[in-house]
Amino acid sequence: MTVQQAAVGGEELEVWIDQDLCTGDGICAQYAPEVFELDIDGLAYVKGPEEELLQARGAATPVPLPLLTDVVDSARECPGECIHVRRLSDGVEVYGPDAE
Repeated sequence: MTVQQAAVGGEELEVWIDQDLCTGDGICAQYAPEVFELDIDGLAYVKGPEEELLQARGAATPVPLPLLTDVVDSARECPGECIHVRRLSDGVEVYGPDAE
């Protein structure tokens, strides 16, 4: 069984973290531990479909529909303003510091 991916206006979403701005507070991992995790370097990363940390610069993961609110809250509460949620179709940020 697959988890339905979150969508805004019918558009699927993905999330990524800018580690250059991450303050390591771990708020994201508290809100959505299924999506975010702090690594040994003290920075937050997104997790891939198999729960592995995606450590490549700009690595993104799909936002599961049941976790959309938690991911959005993470982006809003992040003191480093480093969590970005964007549409897959055109890369436009819909939640996060660069959201329109």
